Amino acid sequence: MTSIPVVRYKTESIDGVNVFYREAGPTDAPVVLLLHGFPTSSHMFRNLIPILAQKYRVVAPDYPGFGQSDAPDRATFSYGFQRYADMIDVLLGRLNIDRFAMYVMDYGAPVGYRLALKNPARVAGLIVQNGNAYTEGLREFWNPIKAYWADQSVKNREALHGLVTLDTTIFQYTDGVSDVSRISPDNWLHDQALLDRPGNREIQMDLFLDYGTNVPLYPAFQAFFREHRPPTIIVWGKNDKIFPEEGAHPYLRDLPDAETHIFDTGHFALEDKLDEIAPLLSSFLDRSIGAESGKA
Repeated sequence: MTSIPVVRYKTESIDGVNVFYREAGPTDAPVVLLLHGFPTSSHMFRNLIPILAQKYRVVAPDYPGFGQSDAPDRATFSYGFQRYADMIDVLLGRLNIDRFAMYVMDYGAPVGYRLALKNPARVAGLIVQNGNAYTEGLREFWNPIKAYWADQSVKNREALHGLVTLDTTIFQYTDGVSDVSRISPDNWLHDQALLDRPGNREIQMDLFLDYGTNVPLYPAFQAFFREHRPPTIIVWGKNDKIFPEEGAHPYLRDLPDAETHIFDTGHFALEDKLDEIAPLLSSFLDRSIGAESGKA
């Protein structure tokens, strides 16, 4: 039997907030930073981490308001994507990480791309899974959210409350999945328990509003892709109604050499397609950051 990587569960106090993260793999190996989506946390990477950690140092944080990180009162803490990117930047500094590949999914895409804009040379590679950087990817699902961006009325805010209910959380895990028996119900029980923490619904409403600040940055994200050309692999669930396949292909305008794989699944592609995705990611990392360091 090959050795099984040990995953450690840690917290770091940043701006007075306890930020939880999972870490595994050799400390001197190339780094893979895993940035989660909504409404989950680093929990979404629980099965991938031991696979990647056989060769790579893997770090997977939870943003404030998600997972095991603190969820401070929104009256004293400003929730937003730039704040998250800045806090991840601090975490990387404390862990002495100055170069890394990023796995970005859903909310992880704008967090990761904002992080990249701060110091593009640090990004050694990109794994993009149902994470948007092009307006083509914001389709019908986003119409109520776009209405809230345009008119921040109580009515438009309350219209989004359904997005943090159990039915919607289950939908995110099961819609577009051909074999639902592959999806652990632990996912939505875990995520919903954390969504239902007192005050968390309004935190999530603030983040839906702040997501609108990412769209004007799309040209800057795209310029980063064109100018720095990080090695990139795209693994995308084509049946995702939140970030549909239309958001995957525009990456090739700016990253024409990106390796692209479209899967017959939904939003959380790792849940039912890990057996297909993990070998692709391992091969990609070996050819990019592994080859770069001579550790492949």
